[in-house]
Amino acid sequence: MHPLLKLTRGLFEPNWPPAPVDTALPAIKNEAAASAEAGVETTLPAAFRHPRANREVRLGQTMVAFEFRRGRRRTIGFSVGPQGLVVSAPQWVPLHQVDAAVHEKARWIVQKLHDTRQRHDQLAARRPVWQDGATFAFMGAPVTVALVPPMAHETRNKAAPVLLPKLDNFASQTCPVANPGQVLQLSLPLAADGAQIQMALQRWLIEQARPVFEARLNHFAPLLQVQWRQLALSNAATRWGSARTGGDIRLNWRLMHFPLPVIDYVVVHELSHLRFMDHSPRFWAVVASVLPNYAALRQQLKDDATPRWL
Repeated sequence: MHPLLKLTRGLFEPNWPPAPVDTALPAIKNEAAASAEAGVETTLPAAFRHPRANREVRLGQTMVAFEFRRGRRRTIGFSVGPQGLVVSAPQWVPLHQVDAAVHEKARWIVQKLHDTRQRHDQLAARRPVWQDGATFAFMGAPVTVALVPPMAHETRNKAAPVLLPKLDNFASQTCPVANPGQVLQLSLPLAADGAQIQMALQRWLIEQARPVFEARLNHFAPLLQVQWRQLALSNAATRWGSARTGGDIRLNWRLMHFPLPVIDYVVVHELSHLRFMDHSPRFWAVVASVLPNYAALRQQLKDDATPRWL
């Protein structure tokens, strides 16, 4: 394995000129060449292009345009996400070594890109239709949307959504569980369109998120021997949380779709960053000190589908 190669989720920086098209995956390329010699047409898979791509390379039959950044790190790192491939490298590593590392990990890169695209397509196919009777996950339990036409005075006063049965003090419990069979009554006309329903649902989830997140932060901060200062709710599409050394925590309101143990994992993860601002073994040891099963919760966060709001 290339001595500089390491899979990691690092920070990435400036742009560099595109890499020359090169060969990789000899077995795949030889298979394509053999097909061509036999008079069989071969179809190249669709190219994978990162929206901020500044380098490109052919990996076997697959064209990959990726974002390349440099940063304060010791190894070459790869990250495959919904937008595509990101490659990061230390400032001192020459580009030819970066290219060699990309080719060395070509099979893994192509497989991850295909898997990520497939997952994206599956999630898109499950995009909910926001209408009366639609369901969504709230703290891991299904909730059904019920449109309740507002009365005249409610229209003026903008009646708040009502969750039935109501959860009492669920944010302050040690491990609250949302009840199955719940109904969220939205004060909207039966003819309300999907955008109106989605906006009302999103507003309601954001209102539920703050007390839950604050309760969990207050629960775990003393156990981790840290102090958080301020909570902000995030609307990021792909990031669940972040932390700053001063004690500022950002958590994504979409976490309210997950069961509380998964929410707790993200809370503990960000609070642990107030001890160590990295993902070193000592950081994970802090996480494990209060959540020994964090690895399973982390995987559930990756695997469970959430409604696509955008």
